[in-house]
Amino acid sequence: MTLSAPQSQAIDEVSKEIIEQLQEDGRRSYAAIGKAVGLSEAATRQRVQKLCDAQVMQIVAVTNPMELGFTRQAMIGIVANSDISSTADRVAQLPEVDYCVVTAGQADILAEVICISDEDLLRVISAIRGIEGVQSTTTFTYLSLKKQEYNWGTR
Repeated sequence: MTLSAPQSQAIDEVSKEIIEQLQEDGRRSYAAIGKAVGLSEAATRQRVQKLCDAQVMQIVAVTNPMELGFTRQAMIGIVANSDISSTADRVAQLPEVDYCVVTAGQADILAEVICISDEDLLRVISAIRGIEGVQSTTTFTYLSLKKQEYNWGTR
């Protein structure tokens, strides 16, 4: 999912409730969601599709990379020496990058990568360092995943 600058979209309370239902259980049926939020199954399905089409949300299977053979994860802080946004766009194109954000602070860009080995991580770091606009990188290798949740609600 490629995200652009946040757009101010008015999400009504029913849509927020639908999102929260799916954050609790992404496999919950449209009928069960509809019952919880006061809509029919068909109306719920239409709302979910509109939210997905508008890139407000996506419904995916969240996996444990370690269990799938991706034994090395890291967050890479990147300092750019030219246009930060364009550099971030180039970094985000790498298939090993699953999360890429422009930041304020010591790093201009943070990129999370998932690799199959240390050698693979080294290859990805080298690829990032070779991208036009990248001045330097700092790598934070994950040793142990303590928490990963996607149920922060809609506030």
